[in-house]
Amino acid sequence: MSRLSVLVRPALATVVCLALVLVLLWLLQRKLIYFPDTAPVPPVGPGGADVTLTTADGLRLGAWLLAPQDTDRRLGVLVANGNGGDRAGRLPLARELAGRGFTVLLFDYRGYGGNPGSPSESGLALDAAAAYRHLADLVGADRVILYGESLGAAVATRLAVEHPPAALVLRSPFAGLAEVAGRHYPFLPVGLLLRDRYPVADLIGRVTAPTLVVYGTADATVPPEQSRTVADRAGGPVTVLAVDGADHNDASLLSGTELIGAIVALAERATSEPED
Repeated sequence: MSRLSVLVRPALATVVCLALVLVLLWLLQRKLIYFPDTAPVPPVGPGGADVTLTTADGLRLGAWLLAPQDTDRRLGVLVANGNGGDRAGRLPLARELAGRGFTVLLFDYRGYGGNPGSPSESGLALDAAAAYRHLADLVGADRVILYGESLGAAVATRLAVEHPPAALVLRSPFAGLAEVAGRHYPFLPVGLLLRDRYPVADLIGRVTAPTLVVYGTADATVPPEQSRTVADRAGGPVTVLAVDGADHNDASLLSGTELIGAIVALAERATSEPED
């Protein structure tokens, strides 16, 4: 065997292995992005109603509608979940908001909570649009507040561009999926591999509704500076709530008093401002 062959064959084998890894990542990347609980979700129970949403591409999605308790603000909050679990994990948030007079719609994306289909950026956009239509029909298009959690902040931002809300709440938003993935997988060319992009920082400038950006200062999943970048690029009036010491899934960022209070304050500002 020549010296050249001795050098070339290991190099070729390395290149082939890397190519295979990249191909597998391309094919399986959505397994690294979406972490659904796929089992059906039980009925919502007292204070809520089980509803079914129909997407533009014909999927039927499970959802829960929670009625306002005591005072009715005649405002609806549409909650776009993050990339894990199902709507049951957002029920404490919904109950807190319903207790403060909001109508709240929780829904699961395709592939989550027993729903048919598989998640993707375009698919989640269709799911959110179906949820928006349902809530807007109940409370009026100008009375809908969009709430997005983490990846759901990207879903809510895109929806806000297409259907301007009364207000927008972004909890732990990232600048873009490539940016946040690059922080967790710095050894991979994620910018070239990603099929789903979720460009929040690029879209938020087109949203003129009052916006609240909430993040934890100790977030190890979405770097706090990315949430601040989103706030800096907002196209409308923006309020920032930095929850000191909070990590991505801490209770204070799920349904904490600071979060709920900031949402109530945003809603009151958004609905008290005089129309042009």
